[in-house]
Amino acid sequence: MKRIILVISLLVMGQASLAAEQATITSYNRSCIACHSSGVAGAPRAFNADDWAPRLAKGMPTLLQNTVNGVNAMPAKGLCPTCSEDDFAALIHYMSTPK
Repeated sequence: MKRIILVISLLVMGQASLAAEQATITSYNRSCIACHSSGVAGAPRAFNADDWAPRLAKGMPTLLQNTVNGVNAMPAKGLCPTCSEDDFAALIHYMSTPK
C-alpha cells in the first residue's frame, strides 16, 4: 500500500512540475521571445550559456531586481506586467539553461 501511495505521489508531483514548466514556456513565448530569441538591444539570448554567464554571476537577487525595475533597454517587468518574482525566477532559469 505504501508503494502505491508513493507512486501516486510521484505522479502528482510530476504533473505539477510539468504544468509549471508549461506555464513558464507560455510566459516566455508571450513576453520574452521578442527580445531574448535574437538578443535585440543587448538582451541575453535564450538558451545561450555565454550570454547568460556574466549575468548569472551577479546572482538571482540582482537578476530579479533588474527584471522587476528594468535595466538598459529592458523596461520594468519586461513585457510581463502580471508576472511575479517567482515567475521571473522561473523564466530566468528557463532562458539561461542551454537546450
